[in-house]
Amino acid sequence: MKILAIDTSNRPLSVAILEDKRLLAETTTNVLRNHSTTLMPIVEDLLKKAATTIQEIDRFVVAKGPGSYTGLRIGVTTAKTFAFTLNKELVGVSSLKVLATNYKNTNRVIVPLFDARRQNVFAGVYRWENGELVNVMPDRHISLEKLQEKLKDNEVVFIGEDAIKLEKEISEFFAGEDYIFAEGKDNYPSAMVLGVLGQKESVVENINDFIPDYLRLTQAEKQWLDKNSDEKIKYVKKFNDQL
Repeated sequence: MKILAIDTSNRPLSVAILEDKRLLAETTTNVLRNHSTTLMPIVEDLLKKAATTIQEIDRFVVAKGPGSYTGLRIGVTTAKTFAFTLNKELVGVSSLKVLATNYKNTNRVIVPLFDARRQNVFAGVYRWENGELVNVMPDRHISLEKLQEKLKDNEVVFIGEDAIKLEKEISEFFAGEDYIFAEGKDNYPSAMVLGVLGQKESVVENINDFIPDYLRLTQAEKQWLDKNSDEKIKYVKKFNDQL
């Protein structure tokens, strides 16, 4: 099975082509550029390097969030368009799980996170059990204060480029706790890892209904709800049911 994996959920952009678990080609960048202008040229270049065509791809795997609203929309829309147009499989994988998978051979709980501003983060909690990565706290939008409460007395490793950026804030909230930070390339997503994970996840049944996991309302949604108070309770309940 040939797989095209796409992660545009944050500033790093990673794309890979795999045949089963064998990597054929991969590109990862971490520069301040618009993913909408760089994604397709990278896909085209990797197809050439892998000596394959887009029609030969059997499954499209995309990092479904959380992350940047714009980045997620670009990756998800591209993967959906390919899968729908070519009548191929589509799979979404947690962007946080992709990061967590990088950190192996540890008994610590693994906490991948993205900065959500104002001392809030997108975070999940994972642990290796019998060689399998297990999600022990679902990905969510959470304050650093509440995250500390949930992780109290655990041995923790924080992972992700934003974890390093938030080192000062984390050190304040987690003073006295046993925590470390991942180093080097472990802090960056790999589309190869995403592609391997995507072979274990369920295929999306209805491609048109597939949307990113934003894990919080967009500003436009907040403004709409403020103007449509009668719908607010139903909408917020539906949103929370997804978490």
